[in-house]
Amino acid sequence: MQRQSILAIVQIGLFAAVLAVLSQISIPLPSGVPVTLQTFAIALSSYTLGWKRGTISVAVYLALGTVGIPVFANFTGGIAKLAGITGGYLWGFLPMALLCGLAMLIWQKNHGVKNGVLCVLLSIAGLATCHVPGIVQFALISGATPLTAFLTASLPYLLKDGVSMVLAFSLALAIQRATRMVAANH
Repeated sequence: MQRQSILAIVQIGLFAAVLAVLSQISIPLPSGVPVTLQTFAIALSSYTLGWKRGTISVAVYLALGTVGIPVFANFTGGIAKLAGITGGYLWGFLPMALLCGLAMLIWQKNHGVKNGVLCVLLSIAGLATCHVPGIVQFALISGATPLTAFLTASLPYLLKDGVSMVLAFSLALAIQRATRMVAANH
């Protein structure tokens, strides 16, 4: 049992680190919301680790950033980022991780069409739970209308985020297959 606990801690820490690294691949935009690989990293961690460990890895990342460790985009950190123009997206990372992890759980139970559709819907809901608080907080802080906030701080990122989710799901499946193969050989 102790080996499983150590493995869980290592996996959670590893994916929190992956999220921190991929957060730094950032292209600033005039809106103040940079293009990053954060949604890819969140989806990858939850699709790979499952809803519980994936969500915990995101919580670890957020905790590190909240206390000031520069893990957020552009090597920033601190509670001010959670209260800032992009903070809503950061808050949305937790429910996104949970829903993406649940999507993979459903996929693993049965690969049928019904579960495939449910998996896609949960993944889309996960992405929405990231974007909606982002839009709301962006609107509140910038003074923009909700529609303007959506057009400025969400719509330009949706295609990239959708592709990121598909790639993360595919990579997670490959990681899980490789892990099972290695485990079977030992």
